[in-house]
Amino acid sequence: MAVSRTASTGSVPSGRPRGGSPRAALAELLAGNRRFVSGQPVHGHDVTAAAASASGDQQPYAVLLGCIDSRVPLEAIFDQTFGSICVIRTGGHVLDRAVLGSIEYVVDVLGVPLVMVLGHERCGAVQATVEALRAGHRPSGALAHLVDRITPAVTDVGLDDPQVQPLAIRRHVSRTVHTLRADPLLAEPLHAGRVAVTGALYDLATGEVTLLDPP
Repeated sequence: MAVSRTASTGSVPSGRPRGGSPRAALAELLAGNRRFVSGQPVHGHDVTAAAASASGDQQPYAVLLGCIDSRVPLEAIFDQTFGSICVIRTGGHVLDRAVLGSIEYVVDVLGVPLVMVLGHERCGAVQATVEALRAGHRPSGALAHLVDRITPAVTDVGLDDPQVQPLAIRRHVSRTVHTLRADPLLAEPLHAGRVAVTGALYDLATGEVTLLDPP
């Protein structure tokens, strides 16, 4: 992927997209990803002024739940600046009560219209789960929690499938999306169309994001 050091001379998106709808939020995320892939980010890494301008009340337009993988910096791959998105990262984007409560907060209090679950290729947490299940050995410590939460996705695919890891990654994204859509505190804004929950997959080689569970 060729990366240009010259920022685009077009208009610079900032804050909540016009209309504040799930559709507008999703369109802005994907537009930012296209800028990232083409090597024409409008924000880049010189964000001192943006940080100062966002130091007051926040009005993010999306919350992203992603993996802790260092190759997947969410603000960078969507070409976002300070104050535009809320980011939550756990191993294998695993949900727990703190993560769920954080998502409920930004939807209910901050009025964020889009929740995205972003998985990525060659996810180490999914690989660790596959290896643990094949070895018949449950990891010790809190790592076991990650394995336990990812195991259903691997089981859905089946350990005998030669593509178990890439397929389980996609399945785990879908299961996480389903869990969020079934959350009681998100049910009313989802039904009213004030928020959407979607899943996506990040390609480590190209930088592209592909929707897996469109809203």
